[in-house]
Amino acid sequence: MAGEGAPERCDLLIEAGWVVPVEPHGVVLADHAVAVRDGGIVALLPRAEARARFAAGEVVSRPDGVLIPGLVNAHTHNPMTLLRGVADDLPLQEWLQGHIWPIEAAVIAPDFVADGIELAIAEMLRGGTTCCNENYFFPDVQAATYKRHGFRARVGLPVIDFPTAWAKGDDEYFDKAGEVHDQWRDDPLVATAFAPHAPYTVSDANFERIRMLADQLDVPVHLHLHETAHEVEEAQRTAGQRPIARMDRLGLVNDRLVAVHMTQLTNGEIALCAQRGATVVHCPESNLKLASGFSPVAELARVGVVLAIGTDGCASNNDLDMFGETRTAALLAKAVARDAAAFDAASALRAATLGGARAVGFEDRIGSIEPGKQADLVVVDMAQLETQPLHHVVSQLVYATGRHQVTDAWIAGRAKLRERRLVDMDEAAIMARARQWRQRIAGIEQTR
Repeated sequence: MAGEGAPERCDLLIEAGWVVPVEPHGVVLADHAVAVRDGGIVALLPRAEARARFAAGEVVSRPDGVLIPGLVNAHTHNPMTLLRGVADDLPLQEWLQGHIWPIEAAVIAPDFVADGIELAIAEMLRGGTTCCNENYFFPDVQAATYKRHGFRARVGLPVIDFPTAWAKGDDEYFDKAGEVHDQWRDDPLVATAFAPHAPYTVSDANFERIRMLADQLDVPVHLHLHETAHEVEEAQRTAGQRPIARMDRLGLVNDRLVAVHMTQLTNGEIALCAQRGATVVHCPESNLKLASGFSPVAELARVGVVLAIGTDGCASNNDLDMFGETRTAALLAKAVARDAAAFDAASALRAATLGGARAVGFEDRIGSIEPGKQADLVVVDMAQLETQPLHHVVSQLVYATGRHQVTDAWIAGRAKLRERRLVDMDEAAIMARARQWRQRIAGIEQTR
């Protein structure tokens, strides 16, 4: 037992020129340090006090860096990194039905999913993202791939009303969902959610099963909702009801709902989301690229809806750059609201961190730099030409910083990126597999 006054042991001490803990909101702490032990944050304190209090196994000093919580990509289809740029500049339905779904029908298999996710993990880590909310097929392969690389993820259990390479019918989708959930229910890094594709591809009966099981298993429901005006118009024409009203009728608009896109909302629907505690995931660049519409972010925030930010998949974005996505979200919100003060920098950063953590149900462990939470942390180098002079740290992070300025990343206290180099991933092998998939997919497109 250490004597009185002896330094306290910690595994890692990260010293930074500035720490932005996100909670409390908008706070910037100059010349502070974070102590990490057994994967968790044990203290956030001034650097001099940290050196006096702790005997660290490793000290990482970044005097020109800002330490922030790892970014959370709250909606993505990461195997689709392998479809980056395949069918650009097309409207959603033509892009999806005329290109993406036919290609996927030819390639979706465990190796496609694993290789796409591995490429995505590498890209995300280099861009400061340490957690994602995944929505794709073969969730068993997804979960195993994220776990193998020590990446934090909420993996979607897909449900859709037609056969795919993952499942041939309703019962098989639900049986497999149960098996994957049971396998990962106690894992510290990987968890599951139900991921019904969209109201226009999932029946009432299947949504009712999802609602019941989500309640029983205590998992979120991750759903594309009100993505386009066409979706809403078709629902009204065929069913006489807007999609969110249908979801509410089925009991799904609640604090488990992770509603993605939400570009077509009335004031009453915005109020409903706030009343029921639903989370909205804003994917501005995908929405812009597919001309899907504009989510009323400022109004959602004004009434207290929890907001998160996602990139969507690389086939419709075309990157997993959460710094770029957060900047676009902040700027677009001002234009839509016609208010330069709307969705300020601190609120945008909060949506990209703690908002995302809340969306995926991980707010008790990540999203802010607080003792007791997991050490999912990122350092951003601000001693760059593009971020000088440094008048306001949070504004600079949101409006001027590029993902190339991320120098270090940790997940549960384990180094994943160190001085811009991936710690335990084979970049050359990842690149080689990506090139192989490019050749195969190009051949499929040529023969169609």
